[in-house]
Amino acid sequence: MLNLQGEHIDLRAIEPEDLEFLYQLENDTDIWEISGTTAPYSKAVLKLYLENAHRDIYDVKQLRLCICQKAGKVIGLIDLFDFDPKNHRAGLGIIVLDADNRNKGVGTEAISLVCDYSFSTLQLKQLYANILEDNKSSIHLFEKLGFQLVGRKKDWIYSNGCYKNELLYQKIKS
Repeated sequence: MLNLQGEHIDLRAIEPEDLEFLYQLENDTDIWEISGTTAPYSKAVLKLYLENAHRDIYDVKQLRLCICQKAGKVIGLIDLFDFDPKNHRAGLGIIVLDADNRNKGVGTEAISLVCDYSFSTLQLKQLYANILEDNKSSIHLFEKLGFQLVGRKKDWIYSNGCYKNELLYQKIKS
């Protein structure tokens, strides 16, 4: 089982007991814009997802980890997606559910742990992140961690009756 330990948080594999957290997160309409969700998830569907969450990143091309406080409470998720071992790259996404846990170094530590894991263990050369142009907090976070703006996708996301640009950030292993 994968468990990455930081100074203030731990990242661990998602477990069946995370069903309630996953249900709350996936059905939070405030984050549907960034997750691409268009309809609520049932607990039954999420339970099926959890039953398959143990599958290898090389098989499902995704790795989802829980961001946990040192006391063990799950506060967010961090994902590697579109894992492409042939081209040594993957996408990276992060969500910390409760605003009270944001802007306290959680994202910085979680992304740093995943970058280290991706570059050393998975032997990736690059990670990328898709960030909405109006998401100033995420832009600041990723830029602080060495991700560089490499592209702008015009009118990429349709949300609340208008189109939004999505920025493409990339970090290449030095």
